[in-house]
Amino acid sequence: MISPFEILFGLVLMLGLMFLGFHVATTMLVVGLLGAGAHFGMPALNALGEQLWAAGEDYLLLSIPLYILLGEILMRGGATDKMYQSLGDWLKRMPGGLLHTNIGASALFSAVSGSSVATAATIATVALPAFKNRGYDDRMVLGSIAAGASLGNLIPPGVAFIIYGSMTNTSASRLYMAGIIPGAIMTVLFLLTILAICVWKPSVAGRPEAATAWSEKWRHSIHLAGPLLVFGVVMGGIYSGWATVTESAAIGVIVCLPIAAAYGKLNIKMLHECFRSTIRLTSMTALILVAALFLNFVLSMLGVPQALATLIKSLDVSPIALLWALAIMYLILGIALETMPMMVGTLPVVFPITQAAGIDPVFFGVFMVLMCEISLISPPIGMTLYVIQGVRGEGTINEVFQGTLPFFVAMVVMTGILIHFPSIATFLPNLMFGN
Repeated sequence: MISPFEILFGLVLMLGLMFLGFHVATTMLVVGLLGAGAHFGMPALNALGEQLWAAGEDYLLLSIPLYILLGEILMRGGATDKMYQSLGDWLKRMPGGLLHTNIGASALFSAVSGSSVATAATIATVALPAFKNRGYDDRMVLGSIAAGASLGNLIPPGVAFIIYGSMTNTSASRLYMAGIIPGAIMTVLFLLTILAICVWKPSVAGRPEAATAWSEKWRHSIHLAGPLLVFGVVMGGIYSGWATVTESAAIGVIVCLPIAAAYGKLNIKMLHECFRSTIRLTSMTALILVAALFLNFVLSMLGVPQALATLIKSLDVSPIALLWALAIMYLILGIALETMPMMVGTLPVVFPITQAAGIDPVFFGVFMVLMCEISLISPPIGMTLYVIQGVRGEGTINEVFQGTLPFFVAMVVMTGILIHFPSIATFLPNLMFGN
C-alpha cells in the first residue's frame, strides 16, 4: 500500500509541473510512470502502450469530436448569427438590453455545442459588432459574454461530462440529465445579475433599444428552430433510448448539414475549416485524457483510492463540509490552472474521497463541471477571457477581467445552492432512470 506522503508528493509534483508550464499530458504521464516504475518496475513500464490504447478506445469518447464538429458546422454555417438576432428581438427591451441576449444566445448555443471555448468564440464573434456605437459599458458586454460561455459545459451535451463519465465510469446520460436544472438556474442567475446591475446603474446598458414589432419577432423566430431542432434530436435520441450518446452526436452532425445548406453556407471550404478545427481541439483533449486515464490506472494499482477512502472514513467529515473544502480548493486552483488540467489532474485523487464520503457520483459530476466553468472566467488564466479578448482585438484584457467579477460572484452563489440543495442535480436523473 502506498504511503500518504507518496500520494501528497505525487500530487504536488504534478500540480507543480503544470504551474511551471509543462504540457498537461506530459506531466501526468511522468507522474504515472514514476509511480509505476518505483513500485512495479519494468513490467509496469512495458505495459504503457497497452494501457494507453485501452484508455483511448472507449466508444463514448468518439462523441467528443462529433459534438465539437456539430458546433463548428452551426457556427460557420450562419445559424448562430441569425439565432443571436432573433433572441435580441425578444430580450433587448429588458433592463440591460442586448446584454441579456448574450446570455440567452450562449445558453442556446451551449445546448448544441458542448464546449465553453467554442461558445465564447462564437458568441463574441457575433455579439461584439452588435454593441458598436450603442453606448454599452464595455466591461459589462465582455463579462456577459464570458459568463454565457461558462454555460457551454454545464448545459448538456457538454464535453466535460463525457470526460468525467469516462474517467469515473459514470453514465453520460445521467450526467446530461443532471446538468439541465443547474444549467437553467445558472442562466437565470446571470440574467438577474445583469438586471440588478442595470437597474442600479442604468448607464451601463447604453441607450434604450427600440422595440421590435410582434410580427417581426415571430418571423425572425424561425432562426431559433435550427439549434432547437438539433438539441431535440440529440437529447431526444438519448432519452428515448433510440440512440446512444455517441450515436446521437453523429445524428446531430447530420441534422446540422441541411441547416447550413439552408443558409447557403454549406460547401467544401466550410466543411474543411470545420474538420480542421475539430481535429485540433479533439487532439488536444484526447492526449490529455489518455494520459489522465493511465495515471488513474497506476493510482488504482497502487491502492490510492482505498487509502483515501480509509482516511476519509476515519476523519468522519460531513459531505457538505467536504464539498465546501473542495470548492475552495478548486477556486484557488482555477486561478492558476486551465479547466482540463484541473479536472483530469485532480479527479483520480478527489473522486475516491467523495465516494468514501457517500457523495452521489452524478451530483459530483455536476459540481466538478461547475468548478471547471468557474475557472474559465477566473483571472488571470481563464481561457474564455483570452478567447474573447482575441476576438475583440482592441482594449486590454483587464477590461474583460473586471467585467467577469459580478458573474464570478453569481457562480459562487450557484455553488452554494448546489451544495446545499443537491437534489437539483439528482432529481431528473432519478426520475428518468430510477435511483
